[in-house]
Amino acid sequence: QRLKDLHPQSSIRGMRLFPTVGVGLNLHALALCFTVLASTATAEVHQANGIKIGEVDQTSALIWTRLTENAQPNHNGADFIRPAKRDKKNRGPLSMAEQLPEGKTLADMRGAVPGAAGSVRISWTGINDQKTSTEWIPVNADKDYTAQYCIKDLKPGGTYTLTVESRDTDGQAGQGIQGKFRTAPAAAQEAPVSFVVVSCQEYSRRDSPEGHKIYPSMLALDPDFFVHTGDIEYYDKPDPFATNRELARFKWNRLYGLPKLSEFHSQVSSYFIKDDHDTTMNDASPGMNYGELTWQQGLDLFREQFPIKKDNYRTIRWGKDLQIWLVEGRDFRSPNTMPDGPEKSIWGKEQKEWFLRTFKESDATFRLLISPTTIVGPDRGSKGDNHANKAFTHEGDEIRKFIASQKNAYIVCGDRHWQHVSIDGKTGVKEFSCGATSDKHAGGWKPDNILPEHQYLKVKGGFLGITVSREKGTPTLKATHYSVDGKVYNVDINPAVQ
Repeated sequence: QRLKDLHPQSSIRGMRLFPTVGVGLNLHALALCFTVLASTATAEVHQANGIKIGEVDQTSALIWTRLTENAQPNHNGADFIRPAKRDKKNRGPLSMAEQLPEGKTLADMRGAVPGAAGSVRISWTGINDQKTSTEWIPVNADKDYTAQYCIKDLKPGGTYTLTVESRDTDGQAGQGIQGKFRTAPAAAQEAPVSFVVVSCQEYSRRDSPEGHKIYPSMLALDPDFFVHTGDIEYYDKPDPFATNRELARFKWNRLYGLPKLSEFHSQVSSYFIKDDHDTTMNDASPGMNYGELTWQQGLDLFREQFPIKKDNYRTIRWGKDLQIWLVEGRDFRSPNTMPDGPEKSIWGKEQKEWFLRTFKESDATFRLLISPTTIVGPDRGSKGDNHANKAFTHEGDEIRKFIASQKNAYIVCGDRHWQHVSIDGKTGVKEFSCGATSDKHAGGWKPDNILPEHQYLKVKGGFLGITVSREKGTPTLKATHYSVDGKVYNVDINPAVQ
């Protein structure tokens, strides 16, 4: 009964089902499949939020999971109270009590994924490697029943399979999830690399009940890794407004309870960057709270809900021909309203010095700066939170000038709700904007407003795919903009300059 509506070769939580008899049925494997499903149905704890595989490099990966009471979100729950239009000058953001129907708790709401105490064990195996497992790792309410573990001593350029087991506090076995990922090739290795980039994602603006359509479209490309450039969820948008830590956790749990997202993340490693809406609120800078949600809680929640190592800014080498830099745009920034000048910064002094030094030192053929906000643009004149606008002109000019002085260096950005390929008129720096994750989330720029900087412009949802490979011996970077369904919108080819 549980399987009757599933298509052959579909999957459940990262577990691939088997093809029809006519294309080679493995009866032993099918029996095992039913055994896993049966154990999931009777389990005391579950993993409805799936797993996330993060911060992968040549020798390590950070594995994230969360234990839940139920195998699925509460699809039949109550809806939050949507407030009437409010006067922001007279009233602050809505409290949790103002948004919950009378007599309801968060667990009663539509999409809720309540957590559960217990423990998890992570096992992994590479090709011709012996299986390695952790001890049982306890989870509890303090960290929203999440667990993270860094697995080490992996081999560069390898493919690894994962199993994440669970059990309740009495030791009864719970749901298990299988996954896979690839480690980065060694710095000296000539190896093709492909990855995908997205931005601006919201539960209420998804384009399918099961999640955003881009996720199966991206999975079909079999990328080596995935980058989310921020605004992964919006604390300051309704249903509910996440004005405290409990509501923020609710929104994360609900979003990653969507099957399209959880299936993708069990099979593709990820790097996550946050921006303003998933820190506290729009245009957030240090010290800005959102209702009862404090700035520090916003920083802590991101590390709790995503696999992130020590620093929010980092660089990862992927073989001889690619190195990426992921920068943090909220933790160290000056207020947007501060007068522009040498002291005004989005990155902060320490991060900027780190970036300039490590970027210049790298001998990777292609070097990509991946920023949560745009650096080239163009952007709307009303915005003042990024390097493409007047508010941060001094630092923007500094970064663009530096990138222009480096060979085979490009910028990839998020935050804008449209796709673009732009070339800065002063420096010649090229920037790729990935756009928003759904068509209903796209907007903010008129499609016919094509400026001299634009090499390509599309006010549609979708994602950006980057491949680096050697074509007739020449390292080449190809940037492809896709629709939410995986249709190719634009291809931009960049052979390496020797």
